[in-house]
Amino acid sequence: MQRTITRVLLVVFGLVEVPVGLWPLITPTGFYQDFPGFRTGWVSMDGPFNEHLLRDFGSLTLALAATLIGAAVIGTTAAARLASVAGLLYSVPHFVYHLGHVSHFATTDQVLIILATGLTVVVPLVLLVIPGRRVSSPATP
Repeated sequence: MQRTITRVLLVVFGLVEVPVGLWPLITPTGFYQDFPGFRTGWVSMDGPFNEHLLRDFGSLTLALAATLIGAAVIGTTAAARLASVAGLLYSVPHFVYHLGHVSHFATTDQVLIILATGLTVVVPLVLLVIPGRRVSSPATP
């Protein structure tokens, strides 16, 4: 069984991914031009617009969100670990890419991009090391 902190982290990580997944599906051009919303141009500064790629990104991000939230609902340690591995398979290459591709951004954006993408690596790593909750077997008379 999962600990409460595991469920909370899975749900929060999943809920953060929902708008990131929905936005490019609803308006790929808007996502391309305005992501992350409070500082614009993080996607558009990195290459030409590609609607197919953005829609695929949105769909896969929603799939990750569903996996993370679903693991919290299922409640087993195995489900949490599997969702964490899925999160890492997405987050590590994404983080590594951004480590090498932030020089054309303003310093504030460089820091925010590295912090944001780094956090998506840290959370699943933390989830992997949180031990499952032991379920005690009922005492027999």
